[in-house]
Amino acid sequence: MKSPAGARVLPSEEVKASIRRRIAEGGWQPGMRLPSERELVQEFGCARMTVHRALRELEDEGLIERRQGSGSYVAELHPISNLLQVRDIHEEIAERGHDHATRVLSVQREKASAEVAAAMRLRKGAAVFHALLVHLENGVPIQLEDRHVNPALVPDFLARDFTRVTPSHVLFEHAPLTEAEQVVEAVLADAEQALMLDVPVDSALLRVSRRTVSQGAVASIARLYHPGARFRLVGRFSV
Repeated sequence: MKSPAGARVLPSEEVKASIRRRIAEGGWQPGMRLPSERELVQEFGCARMTVHRALRELEDEGLIERRQGSGSYVAELHPISNLLQVRDIHEEIAERGHDHATRVLSVQREKASAEVAAAMRLRKGAAVFHALLVHLENGVPIQLEDRHVNPALVPDFLARDFTRVTPSHVLFEHAPLTEAEQVVEAVLADAEQALMLDVPVDSALLRVSRRTVSQGAVASIARLYHPGARFRLVGRFSV
Protein backbone atom coordinates (compact mmCIF):
# COMPACT_ATOMS: atom_id res chain seq x y z
CA MET A 1 0.00 0.00 0.00
CA LYS A 2 1.29 3.49 -0.92
CA SER A 3 0.58 6.86 0.64
CA PRO A 4 -0.27 9.85 -1.61
CA ALA A 5 3.39 10.82 -1.51
CA GLY A 6 4.38 7.34 -2.66
CA ALA A 7 5.79 6.11 0.66
CA ARG A 8 5.04 2.53 1.63
CA VAL A 9 2.74 2.50 4.67
CA LEU A 10 3.92 0.09 7.35
CA PRO A 11 1.79 -0.79 10.39
CA SER A 12 2.88 1.20 13.41
CA GLU A 13 3.37 -2.11 15.23
CA GLU A 14 6.18 -3.02 12.83
CA VAL A 15 7.93 0.29 13.44
CA LYS A 16 7.43 -0.10 17.19
CA ALA A 17 8.83 -3.65 17.11
CA SER A 18 11.96 -2.48 15.30
CA ILE A 19 12.60 0.39 17.74
CA ARG A 20 11.85 -1.88 20.72
CA ARG A 21 14.32 -4.47 19.40
CA ARG A 22 17.14 -1.91 19.10
CA ILE A 23 16.53 -0.76 22.66
CA ALA A 24 16.42 -4.36 23.91
CA GLU A 25 19.67 -5.26 22.16
CA GLY A 26 21.44 -2.21 23.55
CA GLY A 27 21.90 -0.49 20.18
CA TRP A 28 20.03 2.53 21.51
CA GLN A 29 21.11 3.21 25.09
CA PRO A 30 19.03 4.92 27.81
CA GLY A 31 19.23 8.69 27.39
CA MET A 32 20.20 8.41 23.71
CA ARG A 33 18.36 10.65 21.24
CA LEU A 34 16.43 8.74 18.59
CA PRO A 35 16.54 9.73 14.92
CA SER A 36 14.01 12.40 13.99
CA GLU A 37 10.59 11.47 12.63
CA ARG A 38 11.77 12.50 9.16
CA GLU A 39 14.82 10.22 9.43
CA LEU A 40 12.67 7.32 10.65
CA VAL A 41 10.25 7.86 7.76
CA GLN A 42 13.17 7.57 5.33
CA GLU A 43 14.56 4.50 7.11
CA PHE A 44 11.30 2.57 7.24
CA GLY A 45 9.91 3.90 3.97
CA CYS A 46 6.55 4.63 5.53
CA ALA A 47 4.18 7.51 6.12
CA ARG A 48 5.09 10.08 8.75
CA MET A 49 1.76 9.46 10.49
CA THR A 50 2.79 5.82 11.01
CA VAL A 51 6.07 6.82 12.66
CA HIS A 52 4.36 9.49 14.75
CA ARG A 53 1.83 6.95 16.04
CA ALA A 54 4.54 4.39 16.84
CA LEU A 55 6.54 6.95 18.83
CA ARG A 56 3.46 8.13 20.68
CA GLU A 57 2.56 4.57 21.69
CA LEU A 58 6.14 3.84 22.77
CA GLU A 59 6.01 6.95 24.92
CA ASP A 60 2.75 5.76 26.49
CA GLU A 61 4.45 2.44 27.27
CA GLY A 62 7.37 4.24 28.96
CA LEU A 63 10.05 3.06 26.52
CA ILE A 64 10.87 6.51 25.17
CA GLU A 65 10.55 10.11 26.33
CA ARG A 66 9.52 12.87 23.94
CA ARG A 67 10.85 16.32 24.77
CA GLN A 68 9.26 19.39 23.27
CA GLY A 69 11.53 20.97 20.70
CA SER A 70 14.28 18.40 21.28
CA GLY A 71 13.03 15.05 19.99
CA SER A 72 12.59 11.53 21.33
CA TYR A 73 14.97 9.81 23.76
CA VAL A 74 15.32 6.26 25.08
CA ALA A 75 13.87 6.16 28.60
CA GLU A 76 15.88 4.96 31.58
CA LEU A 77 15.04 1.26 31.82
CA HIS A 78 17.92 0.18 34.05
CA PRO A 79 16.66 -1.67 37.09
CA ILE A 80 18.58 -0.30 40.05
CA SER A 81 19.34 -2.98 42.62
CA ASN A 82 20.93 -2.19 45.95
CA LEU A 83 23.76 -4.55 46.85
CA LEU A 84 22.85 -4.16 50.52
CA GLN A 85 19.18 -5.12 50.03
CA VAL A 86 17.20 -8.03 48.64
CA ARG A 87 14.10 -6.67 46.94
CA ASP A 88 11.22 -7.87 44.81
CA ILE A 89 11.88 -6.90 41.19
CA HIS A 90 8.18 -6.14 40.73
CA GLU A 91 8.37 -3.45 43.41
CA GLU A 92 11.51 -1.92 41.87
CA ILE A 93 9.85 -1.62 38.46
CA ALA A 94 6.56 -0.35 39.88
CA GLU A 95 8.40 2.40 41.79
CA ARG A 96 9.62 3.76 38.45
CA GLY A 97 6.06 3.85 37.16
CA HIS A 98 6.77 1.11 34.64
CA ASP A 99 4.96 -2.15 33.88
CA HIS A 100 6.34 -5.48 35.07
CA ALA A 101 5.52 -8.76 33.36
CA THR A 102 6.86 -12.29 33.71
CA ARG A 103 7.39 -15.04 31.16
CA VAL A 104 7.23 -18.36 32.97
CA LEU A 105 9.52 -20.79 31.14
CA SER A 106 9.33 -23.69 33.59
CA VAL A 107 8.44 -24.41 37.22
CA GLN A 108 8.99 -27.98 38.37
CA ARG A 109 10.06 -30.38 41.09
CA GLU A 110 13.40 -32.10 40.53
CA LYS A 111 16.28 -33.86 42.26
CA ALA A 112 19.07 -31.60 43.47
CA SER A 113 22.38 -31.93 41.64
CA ALA A 114 25.55 -32.14 43.70
CA GLU A 115 26.19 -28.42 43.13
CA VAL A 116 22.66 -27.34 44.07
CA ALA A 117 22.55 -29.67 47.07
CA ALA A 118 25.82 -28.30 48.44
CA ALA A 119 24.66 -24.70 48.05
CA MET A 120 21.33 -25.44 49.74
CA ARG A 121 22.84 -27.64 52.48
CA LEU A 122 20.81 -30.64 51.33
CA ARG A 123 21.77 -34.17 50.40
CA LYS A 124 22.39 -34.90 46.72
CA GLY A 125 19.17 -36.01 45.04
CA ALA A 126 16.93 -34.30 47.58
CA ALA A 127 13.72 -32.81 46.18
CA VAL A 128 13.89 -29.11 45.25
CA PHE A 129 11.68 -26.75 43.29
CA HIS A 130 13.23 -25.16 40.18
CA ALA A 131 11.84 -22.06 38.46
CA LEU A 132 13.06 -20.43 35.25
CA LEU A 133 11.49 -17.07 34.41
CA VAL A 134 12.15 -13.89 32.43
CA HIS A 135 11.15 -10.54 33.93
CA LEU A 136 10.26 -7.69 31.58
CA GLU A 137 10.08 -3.95 32.13
CA ASN A 138 7.71 -2.27 29.68
CA GLY A 139 8.03 -5.31 27.45
CA VAL A 140 11.86 -5.38 27.48
CA PRO A 141 13.56 -8.44 29.07
CA ILE A 142 15.76 -7.25 31.95
CA GLN A 143 16.29 -10.35 34.10
CA LEU A 144 16.52 -14.11 33.61
CA GLU A 145 15.76 -15.74 36.96
CA ASP A 146 17.07 -19.27 37.50
CA ARG A 147 16.00 -20.22 41.04
CA HIS A 148 15.96 -23.30 43.27
CA VAL A 149 13.72 -23.31 46.33
CA ASN A 150 13.65 -25.49 49.44
CA PRO A 151 10.26 -27.32 49.51
CA ALA A 152 10.38 -27.64 53.28
CA LEU A 153 10.15 -23.86 53.64
CA VAL A 154 7.80 -23.07 50.73
CA PRO A 155 5.64 -26.19 50.23
CA ASP A 156 3.06 -24.52 47.93
CA PHE A 157 5.64 -22.98 45.59
CA LEU A 158 4.57 -25.02 42.54
CA ALA A 159 0.93 -23.99 42.98
CA ARG A 160 1.61 -20.26 42.69
CA ASP A 161 0.88 -18.28 39.52
CA PHE A 162 4.16 -16.53 38.74
CA THR A 163 2.58 -14.32 36.10
CA ARG A 164 0.82 -12.63 39.04
CA VAL A 165 3.35 -12.91 41.88
CA THR A 166 7.15 -13.19 41.88
CA PRO A 167 9.12 -15.99 43.53
CA SER A 168 10.74 -13.36 45.76
CA HIS A 169 7.32 -12.28 47.04
CA VAL A 170 6.38 -15.89 47.82
CA LEU A 171 9.67 -16.40 49.65
CA PHE A 172 9.18 -13.23 51.70
CA GLU A 173 5.77 -14.59 52.72
CA HIS A 174 6.89 -18.09 53.75
CA ALA A 175 10.55 -17.73 54.68
CA PRO A 176 11.36 -14.27 56.09
CA LEU A 177 14.92 -13.36 55.24
CA THR A 178 17.42 -13.55 58.10
CA GLU A 179 20.64 -13.83 56.08
CA ALA A 180 21.75 -13.40 52.47
CA GLU A 181 24.88 -13.86 50.37
CA GLN A 182 25.49 -12.30 46.96
CA VAL A 183 28.21 -12.66 44.35
CA VAL A 184 28.26 -10.38 41.30
CA GLU A 185 30.26 -11.18 38.17
CA ALA A 186 30.33 -10.53 34.44
CA VAL A 187 29.61 -13.43 32.08
CA LEU A 188 28.92 -13.89 28.37
CA ALA A 189 25.47 -14.89 27.13
CA ASP A 190 25.24 -18.41 25.76
CA ALA A 191 22.77 -19.21 22.97
CA GLU A 192 19.93 -20.12 25.34
CA GLN A 193 20.39 -17.08 27.57
CA ALA A 194 20.67 -14.78 24.55
CA LEU A 195 17.38 -16.11 23.17
CA MET A 196 15.55 -15.67 26.47
CA LEU A 197 16.89 -12.16 27.08
CA ASP A 198 16.67 -11.05 23.43
CA VAL A 199 20.36 -10.12 23.20
CA PRO A 200 23.16 -11.27 20.87
CA VAL A 201 25.11 -14.41 21.75
CA ASP A 202 28.31 -13.59 23.70
CA SER A 203 26.97 -10.20 24.78
CA ALA A 204 27.87 -9.08 28.30
CA LEU A 205 25.58 -10.17 31.14
CA LEU A 206 25.73 -9.29 34.80
CA ARG A 207 25.09 -12.35 36.95
CA VAL A 208 24.00 -11.99 40.56
CA SER A 209 24.29 -15.29 42.44
CA ARG A 210 22.23 -15.08 45.62
CA ARG A 211 21.58 -17.43 48.53
CA THR A 212 18.93 -16.54 51.08
CA VAL A 213 18.60 -18.06 54.54
CA SER A 214 15.61 -18.08 56.87
CA GLN A 215 16.08 -19.09 60.51
CA GLY A 216 19.22 -21.07 59.73
CA ALA A 217 17.85 -22.98 56.72
CA VAL A 218 18.66 -22.14 53.10
CA ALA A 219 15.37 -21.04 51.53
CA SER A 220 16.59 -20.41 48.00
CA ILE A 221 19.53 -20.04 45.67
CA ALA A 222 19.16 -17.91 42.55
CA ARG A 223 21.21 -16.96 39.53
CA LEU A 224 19.90 -13.68 38.14
CA TYR A 225 21.17 -12.73 34.67
CA HIS A 226 20.84 -9.16 33.41
CA PRO A 227 21.81 -7.66 30.02
CA GLY A 228 24.83 -5.46 30.77
CA ALA A 229 23.35 -2.52 28.84
CA ARG A 230 20.15 -2.53 30.93
CA PHE A 231 21.29 -2.95 34.51
CA ARG A 232 23.34 -1.31 37.22
CA LEU A 233 23.95 -2.10 40.86
CA VAL A 234 24.01 0.54 43.56
CA GLY A 235 25.31 0.10 47.09
CA ARG A 236 24.94 2.62 49.90
CA PHE A 237 26.44 2.54 53.37
CA SER A 238 26.43 5.03 56.20
CA VAL A 239 27.69 5.08 59.76
